[in-house]
Amino acid sequence: MDRQKGVSFSKSAAYERQYPGVPFGFTLIEGCRNFENPEGFDAHKRKLLRKMRKRETLKAITDRINDYEAFFTDFGFPCPLPGHLKRTINSGFPRYNLMVDAHFMAEMCAGILVAVTDYDRFEGALNLDVAGEGEGFVGMGQRDMRTKDREIVLRDEKGIVCILCQGADEKTRVSEDTRNVLFYGYGIPGVGEEFLKDGLTIAAETMAEFGGGTVSEIAVY
Repeated sequence: MDRQKGVSFSKSAAYERQYPGVPFGFTLIEGCRNFENPEGFDAHKRKLLRKMRKRETLKAITDRINDYEAFFTDFGFPCPLPGHLKRTINSGFPRYNLMVDAHFMAEMCAGILVAVTDYDRFEGALNLDVAGEGEGFVGMGQRDMRTKDREIVLRDEKGIVCILCQGADEKTRVSEDTRNVLFYGYGIPGVGEEFLKDGLTIAAETMAEFGGGTVSEIAVY
């Protein structure tokens, strides 16, 4: 992808027909480090956690997550977001590494579905599309995954890199060597652009402050 022009992204005509007006967003943070627990990060997490636990805020987040759960159920898959929310409310944000933690924070604080990926592992431009029945790709943990008809997928020029209801691929998984990280967020019917932007901004600002990165782009389409 041409870094001088930012992330090359499009929506397919099939997606626009099947899911008109349903947004998708991403943020690219370049030159960052995937630290395990940088100084000040725990305090940052606690600050965001206090905000999301406020009664009215939490109700709105819960309502959006319930919408995602219903969307997943329509395709016959369990949605991870309700479980993540329950654990976050009871125990706080989990601790893995900076990039994965930022992804959870973006999801929970905005009530949206977010993926965290190594931008340098994508092969060519990204396209948001609708899958046919039985398309395959290798998911995280080398799992063989097959699409259902009308599932929302993200593709690069080599193939599917993420199925909304099933997860991202193994190829783009972040590691300690990741320096250019791309977070992307899926909308669903009823979830507006502003929530995607809110969540992706949290991820971007977190990586800039604690990972030493530069926010190249925050975009919602």
